[in-house]
Amino acid sequence: MNSLLEKYIKKESLPYIFCPGCGNGIVLNAMIYAIEALGIKDDTACVSGIGCSSWIPPYLNMDVMHTIHGRAIAFAEGLKLSQPDKNIIVFTGDGDCLAIGGNHLLHAAKRNINITVIMINNYIYGMTGGQKSPTTPIDAKTKTSPYGAIDNPIDGCGVAMSAGATFCSRWTTGHPNQLKKAIQEGIAHNGFSFIEVLSQCPVQAGKSIFKERDPWKIIQYIRKNSTITSVWEDEYKEDKIRLGNFKKETDKREYCEKIITLKKRMKQE
Repeated sequence: MNSLLEKYIKKESLPYIFCPGCGNGIVLNAMIYAIEALGIKDDTACVSGIGCSSWIPPYLNMDVMHTIHGRAIAFAEGLKLSQPDKNIIVFTGDGDCLAIGGNHLLHAAKRNINITVIMINNYIYGMTGGQKSPTTPIDAKTKTSPYGAIDNPIDGCGVAMSAGATFCSRWTTGHPNQLKKAIQEGIAHNGFSFIEVLSQCPVQAGKSIFKERDPWKIIQYIRKNSTITSVWEDEYKEDKIRLGNFKKETDKREYCEKIITLKKRMKQE
């Protein structure tokens, strides 16, 4: 283990429970390098819900909250409101964030509360056995769509931005440097930041969606079917997944600042 990981990882919690080839380790490393670059380890807390990606924070030698299914963002908002000076990072998955936790995503984005949500999208419910998730592609045969998924997948970035997120980015585990920079920028941004990471799941998604168990080949497939662009509007016509930094809005007031202003006004009345 290198010296940086020695600083951040609780060795007594090892080994990781992640399956071999899982992309969670890449995301974990990107987040560690981002926090180290900002020099904010002691001023940061991580929150997670339930799912494969939600097991990332418990390995960190930092303030962490491992909460309940779909409620990571709600817990993170409470933590941020109680300690506004803390940097709050949420680790969540496509199922945890867009299904049971979808309502919390909408309202946190609307409020523009200063937390950073990292949603790791592996297109499936991996930890619970391979059921269809909100992002599962059409026609994918899973435990709960044995004849092929028939509903359109949800676009996490599109939902977050339409709800009011003021920073939004999407990368893959095959773009670790871009991901690290996006996380760093998202944490530094004063407002609601949403970062989606397209990640390989060689066990469940590999079997049901990609028909491929080699994690590197899955990463290559995702990269091949993606394109880096800053265009999000309707004129984008290319039949590929959009990657890049899509939005950074700095003129919208942050939620905790609104609360502080309201409290001061109440004291004056």
